[in-house]
Amino acid sequence: MKYDSKIDLNGLAFKKSSYSGNNTNCVEVAPLPDGRATAVRDSKNPAGPILVFPAGRWAAFIAKANELKA
Repeated sequence: MKYDSKIDLNGLAFKKSSYSGNNTNCVEVAPLPDGRATAVRDSKNPAGPILVFPAGRWAAFIAKANELKA
């Protein structure tokens, strides 16, 4: 999926993992409203760059992370 730079990322509801606690070395994620992608940003720099991953690739990343965690 090619990212459309016209998508407004300002109103996204970013969330940090509950496993993070008070740790500041975290990322925050937010699904895009259309559900086709997930936005990811550095929790220490919320005004900084935002990476956007297609939904399928994000799901594969999470699946692999969960597999390696087990």
